[in-house]
Amino acid sequence: MPLILPKSIPAKDQLAKENVTVVDAVPAGTDVLEVAVLNIMPDKPVTETQLLRLLSISPLPVRTTWLRPADHVSKSTPQAYLDEHYQVHADVTDRHFDALIVTGAPVEEIAFEDVTYWNELRGIMEWARENVTSTMYICWGAQAALYHHYGIAKHHLGAKLFGNFPTRAVDAYAPLLAGFDEEFRVPHSRYTGTALEDLLNEPEIEVLAQSPETGFYVAGRRDGREFYVSGHPEYDHNTLGDQYERDVAKGLPMHVPPGYYPDEDPQKTPVRNWHAHGRLLYANWLQRYVLGRRATTR
Repeated sequence: MPLILPKSIPAKDQLAKENVTVVDAVPAGTDVLEVAVLNIMPDKPVTETQLLRLLSISPLPVRTTWLRPADHVSKSTPQAYLDEHYQVHADVTDRHFDALIVTGAPVEEIAFEDVTYWNELRGIMEWARENVTSTMYICWGAQAALYHHYGIAKHHLGAKLFGNFPTRAVDAYAPLLAGFDEEFRVPHSRYTGTALEDLLNEPEIEVLAQSPETGFYVAGRRDGREFYVSGHPEYDHNTLGDQYERDVAKGLPMHVPPGYYPDEDPQKTPVRNWHAHGRLLYANWLQRYVLGRRATTR
């Protein structure tokens, strides 16, 4: 189904090259999925393209509303771009959305309470429980939600968890993972994590997929209202490679990301082997937990 996007958003041209159907508008009365995205990643146009690619799997046309923290000044995205394409939470507090995505952010080594927009994010997470059918929290966003709602602390991993790791479903029949291979790859890039045992001790949460190297990958509330994703199935073909080259150039202690380059050789072209499951993850979420729950609540 098409994505409904303004002509000026950069993702539009790239997605069109990938044969994703993009339109400016749909006929009046068309049933659409209203999806809000709180994008707190630095390079917002890149994250927009990555997430829109996955949302294009929707069984209904998708219209996105892009949100940003009101009290944070972006160093990577021009203010003019934010003014044109983004709103703040105060602009949408009276709206209901079918789905909300909260991205990660490169602030995982900062205490939650010291993040400049922490109080605003807490308010958004509370608002979402009343005004969003189902929410997907990604990476640091997942850590923040687990901490806010359940008091589950993040912990430092000692070194950056960085690579493309084999992952398995805990429950092969979980609806969110329907159609997944027995083992699949997931990119990760973070310095902090959530202890698996903390999630297993929370009765409201179910762990759906995990890995010995990364801990939990996907967990969710048992009622399907929230999902927490520790990895990045939305990453582009070159994202891990760009991060690796950037950190090497900075002289940081960086290892070759395992599972990304053939033979672990950074001179070889990576094979993208995580996108299919990423698309299926979002397709299952939209079909079964967003549309499915919307049908029962209307």
